Order: sequence, then structure tokens, then C-alpha cells
Amino acid sequence: MPICRRSITRRALLLGIAFAPAWLQASEPQTPAGQPKSDNARTRIEDQGEAALERVKRSVGKTRASAPPSPVLPAKTDAASQRRAFEGMSRRKHDPAMANRVQSNVAAARAALATERAVASHQIAQALGLERPEEEALAGVMSANDGRKRVPVLFVSSSMPVETLRTYAGQLEHVGGVMAFRGMSGGMRQVAPMAKLSAAILRIDPGCDGPACAMRDVQLIVDPLIFRQHGVTQVPALAMIPGDPTKPYCERDETSPRAAHLVLGDAALSGLLEEYGRLGGKAEVQDALARMARR
Repeated sequence: MPICRRSITRRALLLGIAFAPAWLQASEPQTPAGQPKSDNARTRIEDQGEAALERVKRSVGKTRASAPPSPVLPAKTDAASQRRAFEGMSRRKHDPAMANRVQSNVAAARAALATERAVASHQIAQALGLERPEEEALAGVMSANDGRKRVPVLFVSSSMPVETLRTYAGQLEHVGGVMAFRGMSGGMRQVAPMAKLSAAILRIDPGCDGPACAMRDVQLIVDPLIFRQHGVTQVPALAMIPGDPTKPYCERDETSPRAAHLVLGDAALSGLLEEYGRLGGKAEVQDALARMARR
């Protein structure tokens, strides 16, 4: 049989194939335990995850252990403790300096309120073009009276004829009287209707229109409290009220001085004053009747 020798190229190829598995196995990185690198990385990740979970559990446990306790409402104080506390307050020492400070603060607050009230009234009067007498009527300003002087107050309503109200305004001007309304024409939220009605009542010349018109020096007030104090359910009505009936609400209450009598009837102011005198208030209406007689 013919024997043929392998070529040099073929012998080199066969040697490479024979030694290939050993070369590939030597080139793959091995762990100390003989495992592949991929298996070792997975193990390290699992070990670190379990360690992190343990650290989280320890942190949560510490937080729960150091958390403050829930608030608890205090127990109800017994009657004896409350009584001792009130007795201690009643035995506290009176401080004259503190009382003087309180009085001065109250006086300052009232002065500030009066200033703000006057400014607001002045602004309303300017916006509506009213004369000063009517501005004073809106502000409720009146010269100070002592408690012994009686002021004629005529209770009226905006539903009465304007001509009747104008006649009463002319008569009240001579005696320094006041015309009182229970509420504002058009409602308490609307000032303009009441201002127009006031201008129509106080304007001396009914045909005059504008801020230059002359007005009667009569005070108009809107005061439901004074109606309630005197039990007025019918108008016109006359009362001789002591002091200043135009004081603001914050300076008066249900115990404020009130008239001794109340005269009802649609009559002239002089007739109402005379009837008041016959009811027992002759001394109270003496000055007002004298002023009307000198007219």
C-alpha cells in the first residue's frame, strides 16, 4: 500500500485542535474555589443585599425605640383645685398703676374711634356733596350736654311725608332737638338713600340743589337702640332724653338714661311739648317752650 506523509500545514492544524481545550480552560478566570467569575459576582451581590437589609432593620428598630410617647390629655382638675385657683385670683393684689394704664388705654381707644368716625363721615359728606350741618348729622355729632339737660328727641320714620319731616326739622332747629330714625332708608348697607333723604329734610330751600344749599342745624340720628329703650312703636313720638342722645353705641347700653314720659300723636312740636308738660315733665320742657315762644 502506498504510504503518504502528512504535510507540514496539516500536522500544525492537528496539533492546534489537540491542545485547544486545555488552552481555553486555562484562559477562563477561576475563583479560589474553582467556580466561574459570573457565579462569584452573583454571590457577592446576594451577600451585600442581605447585609443592607439587616442594616435597615436595625435602623428601624432604633427609630421605634427612640420615638416619643403619644400625647395624653391631662386628667380633669378636681373641684377643690379649681376652687383654690379662683380664691387665689380673687385675693390678688390690686395694682393702681395697672388700673390707671387700663383707663388711659380705653380713653385713647375711644378717642381714636371718634377720630376715625369723623374722618369717615367727612369722606362720605364730600362724596355726596353735603353741607356741614348734614355732615354732622351723619356723624352723629352734637355739642356736649350734662346729664341734667333734657334734649327733645322726635321719633320719626322715612315713610312719613317729606313735607311733614321738613316742618318738624324747622321746629326742632329752634329748640336744639334731634330727629331719630329707627333704620336707614334703603337698608343699613346703603348710605346714599339716607343721605338724600337727610338733604331733602334739612335743606331750607326745597328748590335748591347742590352742595351750596343752606341747611338747617338739626341733628339726624339712626338709632334702633333708642327706639327699643323707649318702646316706640308708633311715630311721630316725642321724648325729653337726658344727656346726649347722639352718643355712639359703644358708649351706651340698655341702662342709659331715658325719658320719663313718651308723647304720641301727629301734632305740632309745640303741642307735643305741652302734652309732655301735662304728663309731669313741665320743668323738662320749660326751656324748649320758651325758645319756641321767642321765635
